Amino acid sequence: MTIRSPNNPERRDDRRRTPRYSFVANAEVSETASQIRIFARVSEISMNGCYLDMINPLPVGTEIFVKIFTETDFFESAATVVYSQPNLGVGLMFQDISRHFLPSLQKWLLEAMRAAAPVSEGS
Repeated sequence: MTIRSPNNPERRDDRRRTPRYSFVANAEVSETASQIRIFARVSEISMNGCYLDMINPLPVGTEIFVKIFTETDFFESAATVVYSQPNLGVGLMFQDISRHFLPSLQKWLLEAMRAAAPVSEGS
């Protein structure tokens, strides 16, 4: 199990292909092997993955199917747990995103990037 903490020299942020942004949404996770459904909260998202807040996180390497919901949009993808933090959550890497769901993901990222951008004092 890989754990990211201040004492762990291997930082996940340094290995990401794209930046993650703060993002809040509901998620439904189905473990591929067992089909058990777990409900979680998304707290960060990127073009390649997301972070799910979970009290009982799944182990690294677990293959899942994730559905992410906002009030207006929906996204789903196969994913793999790439890191797990006990009692906190998991980092997911999306696998084979359908082009049907890509517009929702891109919209969320654009909104998150705008929200993260510093506001000019003169505006």
